[in-house]
Amino acid sequence: MPGKSGKSSRQPVLGTPSDSVDPYLPDNGNLGFRISRYDLDLEYKVASNRLEGTATLTATSYVELARLSLDMASTLKVGKVTVNDARARYSHRGRKLFITPASPVPPGGAMTIVIRYSGTPRPIRGPWGTVGWEELTDGALCANQPNGAASWFPCDDHPSAKAPYRISITTDSPYYALANGVLESKRVRAAQTTWVYEQLEPMSTYLASIQIGPYENLRLASKPVPVEAILPSRLKENFRIDFGRQVEMVEAFTEMFGPYPFAKYTVVVTDDPLEIPIEAQSFSTFGANHCDGSRDAERLIAHELAHQWFGNSVTLQQWHDIWLHEGFACYAEWLWSQRSGGRSADEWARHYYAKLADNPVRVPLVDPGPRKMFDDWVYKRGAITLHTLRLRIGDGNFFALLHRWTDKYRYGTVTTEDFIALAANYSDTPLHDLWQSWLFSPELPAFGEPS
Repeated sequence: MPGKSGKSSRQPVLGTPSDSVDPYLPDNGNLGFRISRYDLDLEYKVASNRLEGTATLTATSYVELARLSLDMASTLKVGKVTVNDARARYSHRGRKLFITPASPVPPGGAMTIVIRYSGTPRPIRGPWGTVGWEELTDGALCANQPNGAASWFPCDDHPSAKAPYRISITTDSPYYALANGVLESKRVRAAQTTWVYEQLEPMSTYLASIQIGPYENLRLASKPVPVEAILPSRLKENFRIDFGRQVEMVEAFTEMFGPYPFAKYTVVVTDDPLEIPIEAQSFSTFGANHCDGSRDAERLIAHELAHQWFGNSVTLQQWHDIWLHEGFACYAEWLWSQRSGGRSADEWARHYYAKLADNPVRVPLVDPGPRKMFDDWVYKRGAITLHTLRLRIGDGNFFALLHRWTDKYRYGTVTTEDFIALAANYSDTPLHDLWQSWLFSPELPAFGEPS
């Protein structure tokens, strides 16, 4: 995609319409090419937290590339880089891997980039805490959002740069290893087991994940959507209470939002407590503290499941539109509450509206700022915005809109403007006043207004 101006010294980032990297994460994302597939061959030793990997990236250039860059944490050491089977020079500083091919890649040129690396993966620290590869007491997990993927593999770490993946993970045989997609093969060789997963539907880097632990597999349903869990055996009894309505929840959300977008859904429960659950494409991860037999975490279970539609399949193009993920997933909590006999969505909307009114925010929902984008008010105001829309256009049109949204943009990337344009087809009256009040103005409108 050509740049907007021939005078610009920057080359376009692939897959975004703005010809620039995301201003919320200006150090992430890479310009001038597009990765169309990731093949990751990884070996991980649990006791020493040692990772060895070979990443094969299939890519296409948009412009002539004498040099290109990838996101890659400094805790990983690069051993060798080739581009189209020819050895390439590279430098690795900060969290960028700069690669100079043996000869420039022409516009539209195909590239196979192979990077061999190793190291002790650590989370990346930023305004949102630490994200990425994280050791557990006995195992490991990956929680990448928004910029932690580079902690364990070289990548174009931007949400709009989606691609299919094959992930092969070899680890100590007593451990269960899970990655995104469908398990294609499992091979045991003495003390090690190799697990190979295929994620065919395009995936953003922040949603790529590996989970390793002393887990057992528990099958919950085989159709219409295969649902399973991996968890420590000691938590099975609690799991049947806390996640007892997981399959019913999948069925309800399929009815509300449209067909489940991936081949299966897996729930991971770690043996360690986790501060918050974590979504990944085709699975969600919870801590042992979310599986205590109280069923207190059911709203979080609904939230993470809803992300498979809103965030994982239909993904924002830039981070300032995070309400398209979190507002929708939060509203799904309220819809499930009503479906399962708890408070109605309207009661929850009024409850959280009162809290927002007591703590006013001075920035608009569509641009909360990078440090505030995961603040709770974004989730709640986003959900109330959807409820306001539902009151305005009626239940039939509202749920028809959600079905069309998840279908039209399935496996793609979106903007707030895309949702506004689509919603116009489901309303008999203009919605400009609603969007202006709830999305673009910092002030909190009166509940239910404009209606």
